[in-house]
Amino acid sequence: MKMLTPGNEAELADIILGARGPLCIQGGGTRGLGVGGDVLSTAGLSGIELYEPGALTLVVKSGTPLAEVDKLLAAENQRLAFEPMDHRGLLGADGEPTIGGVIAANVSGPRRIQAGAARDHLLGVRFVDGSGQAVKNGGRVMKNVTGYDLVKLMCGAHGTLGVLTDVSLKVLPEPECSGTLVWHGLGWTAALKVFCEALRSPYDVTGAGRLPPVSGTKSKTVIRVEGFEDSVKYRLKALRKLFADLRPDEQMIEAERNTQVWRSLRDAKPFHGTAGDVWRTSVKPTDMVKVTGQGEFEHVVDWGGGLIWSLVPEGVDFRQKLAEVPGHATLVRASAETRARLGVFQPQSGPLAALSEKLRRGFDPRGILNPGLMG
Repeated sequence: MKMLTPGNEAELADIILGARGPLCIQGGGTRGLGVGGDVLSTAGLSGIELYEPGALTLVVKSGTPLAEVDKLLAAENQRLAFEPMDHRGLLGADGEPTIGGVIAANVSGPRRIQAGAARDHLLGVRFVDGSGQAVKNGGRVMKNVTGYDLVKLMCGAHGTLGVLTDVSLKVLPEPECSGTLVWHGLGWTAALKVFCEALRSPYDVTGAGRLPPVSGTKSKTVIRVEGFEDSVKYRLKALRKLFADLRPDEQMIEAERNTQVWRSLRDAKPFHGTAGDVWRTSVKPTDMVKVTGQGEFEHVVDWGGGLIWSLVPEGVDFRQKLAEVPGHATLVRASAETRARLGVFQPQSGPLAALSEKLRRGFDPRGILNPGLMG
């Protein structure tokens, strides 16, 4: 196995064109999705191409560390609004997450319920397909919708359709203030009621989740609002009135405490350094209790019940236990044997699998880009 690190798009195209076997596409190597073959790293494709704070637009090479992007935006009091997760603690991984890896996996955190997913902030891409051809799609502004579906298609394809070289993103201002309501020890049904009431309220909730009990503490059900300080305080007060029959136990408006709670939820921190497999399940929020309510496993819940991280004993087929619940279960952390036996991603239905295979053949006729990763 070789490590291939092109320094520019032309070198990347030459490597892909000359490949005689499978290529494992890797950004910072923090998500552990490699499937064998030579490792093709995007680390050499790093740097800021264009940043226009006034236009809320960023163009960056795919191998650029996410920390570098965050630092650049913070200097202008801006951010990536989709709040990408850091997988390193959960997976015990080293390396630096890259912006290309974030986009390739459509990594989106708690704010997705309000701001949208990573793909909703992606304006354009450049990538090299499996034939070694460089492709540009989209633009630098949201109104440029030329080929927009292809831009979204690359976001979440996990490198199976092409290797990203540049991404264009919409960025947003950092809010002045963040506030969180906390309920301690709520059961799953009560937590779901909190999510539903908060998310259908007019108070622009930007986070809704539940952390399990840790080290003798009770579970935390949390609701977040963000914006100007006066607005945040008004909306927190209004939400407290809304939950007059299910009063929150705590209100947090301090920046540091808010950051800690929401990073813990974003990164599934309660499962860092624990024994067992971790599954990531996406379901209809109102089906949350069907996944969590049996009390058999521990869960971290995000997206108002729509995203569930579950800690299960090693080797357990969690998909089989959820056979009657519509959704998608991804095996995020497990041994190589368990991954090979159960598969990482939810098996697709026949028509969808055929469509996916047709797309892969169109972009990667030789089947060398992360072969087998998506089933």
